[in-house]
Amino acid sequence: MIRLTDSELAAVLAAAKPIAPHRRDAFLREIADALAGLSDVGPGDVGRAIRVAQRAHFDPPTLGRE
Repeated sequence: MIRLTDSELAAVLAAAKPIAPHRRDAFLREIADALAGLSDVGPGDVGRAIRVAQRAHFDPPTLGRE
């Protein structure tokens, strides 16, 4: 079980919003897997896990350029 503070959980949920709905589950699982191996999770660990997961799961908009 991973224990996050309210602000850490809010950061994870905010980071999930721009992820395509069909990829959010994998995004959240990647964060959970990264944090599961740590004995004492802190805000830096959460931020690092978010950044790594975003690189893997975020598809930036093309803004009309294909």
